[in-house]
Amino acid sequence: MGGFLMSVDLRCGHDRKLRELAADMFAEGRGRGSVAKVLGIPEEAVRKWQQTYRSVGRGGLLAMGKTHARYDFETKVAAASAVVDGGMAKPEAMERFGIASLSPLKQWCLLYREGGAEALRPKPKGRPRGSGAKAAPATREQELERQVRRLEAQVAYLKKSIALKAELRSRGGTRP
Repeated sequence: MGGFLMSVDLRCGHDRKLRELAADMFAEGRGRGSVAKVLGIPEEAVRKWQQTYRSVGRGGLLAMGKTHARYDFETKVAAASAVVDGGMAKPEAMERFGIASLSPLKQWCLLYREGGAEALRPKPKGRPRGSGAKAAPATREQELERQVRRLEAQVAYLKKSIALKAELRSRGGTRP
């Protein structure tokens, strides 16, 4: 097998070198069919790369898979509204709003159709405060036991403090 593709990893999840070559060909004005044929990869993968290249440029294409892009609420609403309400094509919306992948845009459109702009608002992460089981009110006996434990701890602390002061006085010969 000859040619420049010998050193390129052709496994699924095509490597950065292939995306670099594709970006160079996109910059030359080549179409996805031509790029797919030259690189020997499915045209569907090249179509997604071309959308990414058009929407966020060469840097976005080369950074694919390294980080997940974060989009603010306003961008999500504007893009989803443009597609759902305005009839804009998804690739055009990706380009206009700088969205690197089709997947989040499809999800935003789905949420927007179901619940409007509010459905795209960020959700709080983690467990809600106060969601644990509420303890039953303590009985009089339990309350008294808790108070005894607290007072016993206080007495132990004071005894320890008195002992330390006495030890310091005996070492230094002075009164605190």
